Amino acid sequence: MIELYEFALSGNCHKARLMLNLLGLAYTSVPVNKDGNEQKSADFLAMNPFGQVPVLKDGGTVIRDSQAILVYLARQYGGAQWWPDDAASLASITGWLSSTANEVARGPNALRLHYKFGRAINVEEALQTTRTLLDIMSARLSAHPWIATDNASIADIALYPYIALASEGQFDIAPYPAVTAWLQRVRSLPGYAGMPGM
Repeated sequence: MIELYEFALSGNCHKARLMLNLLGLAYTSVPVNKDGNEQKSADFLAMNPFGQVPVLKDGGTVIRDSQAILVYLARQYGGAQWWPDDAASLASITGWLSSTANEVARGPNALRLHYKFGRAINVEEALQTTRTLLDIMSARLSAHPWIATDNASIADIALYPYIALASEGQFDIAPYPAVTAWLQRVRSLPGYAGMPGM
């Protein structure tokens, strides 16, 4: 049985939940008590020494980090659409996975952490990072339906949550119609599951 250790309002946890649903995989959600700092407990640190969610357990396999979880699920259960065989497609997907850990984290995710959860950030820097990211995404999505390949891939799933939650970071994505159309395409995927704020 697959278990997903998670916070309900985490966009990174949503990536894993969304992928599990898109693949039609049965799993058990294991809520982690953030207020009680459960993610820093000895039991949790044995699964992820960084003390972060999400963590996925699949039998004896334990995977930490949302991007790594997407790679694992795509390769283990998803087939060629989600984890293609050709090097160029894999390189494109991997590039966007890196962007989620960099530009998305420093841009729309940081804005949401600031406005929704009160974290201190450099707001102007986060706004500029978000604008640059959405300009680049818009250029790609104006000519292609999906961000990395001709089909939906884990790159789309990795990017989706914090773009879909941009309003919680007081960022309006309406001026980016190619991006809003892409969000709708993700929402139309069979098995789609949302979360509060989307």
